[in-house]
Amino acid sequence: MLSERVPEANTAGPSTALMRKAYARWAPVYDVIYDKLTEPAARSAVEAAVEHGPRVLEAGVGTGLSLGYYPAGSFVCGVDLSEDMLKRARAKVRRRGLSHVHGLQVMDVCRLGYADNSFDAVVAQFLITLVPDPEAALSEFLRVVRPGGGIVLANHFGQTDGPMARVEEIVAPLCTKIGWSSDFKSTRIEAWARRNNVEFIGVAPTFPGGFFKILRMRKAP
Repeated sequence: MLSERVPEANTAGPSTALMRKAYARWAPVYDVIYDKLTEPAARSAVEAAVEHGPRVLEAGVGTGLSLGYYPAGSFVCGVDLSEDMLKRARAKVRRRGLSHVHGLQVMDVCRLGYADNSFDAVVAQFLITLVPDPEAALSEFLRVVRPGGGIVLANHFGQTDGPMARVEEIVAPLCTKIGWSSDFKSTRIEAWARRNNVEFIGVAPTFPGGFFKILRMRKAP
């Protein structure tokens, strides 16, 4: 068992309360809308995370779409703000016999209940642009990752220029409704990494057409 600082992180506050209500509405249809669209990016994120070791925290695990992508022998814990989402994730674990999943808990990613240096990697998929304080979440990821461990983000990050930037301007209203804001640039995370002595490994495009990206960082040894 992983040691924890508190049984469950405090999820009080107006921002998280609104998010939990929104996730409750999305939970029944989430898999239908997102499964195939996000699968390539999710698989790439999982592969990048387990390169650092078997003990992985999925921050914002949602309905558990990517839990089946982990190799045998992994030790995966998942947290999410929404109990409605987690109920569906737990059902997947039972139905598919995913014995590598060792816990799914309600938790605010900005106030994780795990002890320092608990994981080889933290992976967050389609999450970082949704949380009220992305830098606070990143700092929590950094805290619970062991020295030399990884932080992997799968997300849409806006382009600063070029043809894709113009396309993003056109589809921005739709993207904003589903949490993929083109206003959020990967340079914001790179700046956080510099301030916190974190190695910024890079950003790699993935399906569809580079719209989603895999961002990788490494905690100092």
